[in-house]
Amino acid sequence: MAALGQGRHLYVSAPVNALVEGLYRENTTIAEILTQGDFGIGTFNDLDGEMVVCDGVVYQLRSDGEAYAVTPETRTPFACVTFFSPYSEEEITTPLDHAGLMALFDRLLPSRNMLYAIRIDGLFDYVRTRSVPRQDAYRPLVEVAREQPEFAFSPVEGTLVGFWTPHFMESVAVPGYHLHFLTADKRHGGHLLECRPRHIRIAIQHVPELRLGLPMTLDFLTADLSRDTRDDLHEAEH
Repeated sequence: MAALGQGRHLYVSAPVNALVEGLYRENTTIAEILTQGDFGIGTFNDLDGEMVVCDGVVYQLRSDGEAYAVTPETRTPFACVTFFSPYSEEEITTPLDHAGLMALFDRLLPSRNMLYAIRIDGLFDYVRTRSVPRQDAYRPLVEVAREQPEFAFSPVEGTLVGFWTPHFMESVAVPGYHLHFLTADKRHGGHLLECRPRHIRIAIQHVPELRLGLPMTLDFLTADLSRDTRDDLHEAEH
């Protein structure tokens, strides 16, 4: 539970369009990320896997689908975090397909023009995830995503962590629903591609403020971020 004054902002460590344009290395540490939130998602320098921040613990889900420990000195080019303090919780005992879950989210969000943190815990009949492989040399994100390893879990207990971001903020964070999965044993997971929940609890937090980091690295300061990256981002995320 967030302390007084916390949970009111979403911290984004760098604009997501910088990641799309191949800026895979920044100087933001996990220690810094945890001063801004105990709940969230992201990636690691060199695109070395998916990030899940859950209950104040950071998990690195690499391209083998396994979860790894993260040191405070580990760095990230992109992370979104908040202090999680939900305003509503719903228990769903009716099995849903993926489209049904997304439609349920749509009904639970009062406005699509606000930021929301979303956490789902429970039993899933099926979950499909992916994790981007580490990049030792520059390749466009959209190209990397075409070769991403995928993983299927069936049945499985676990947690979905993520956000709804309005589409007018698409250069800052991934627009729409962006969720990462972590199994209940904290050993596997990845970026969510599809799921079929059976018995879940959904917790939602409205986040009224945004804080955006602008990295002071030479690559970021000299990058051309004026290109419209929405198509590349949509393909890479879906």
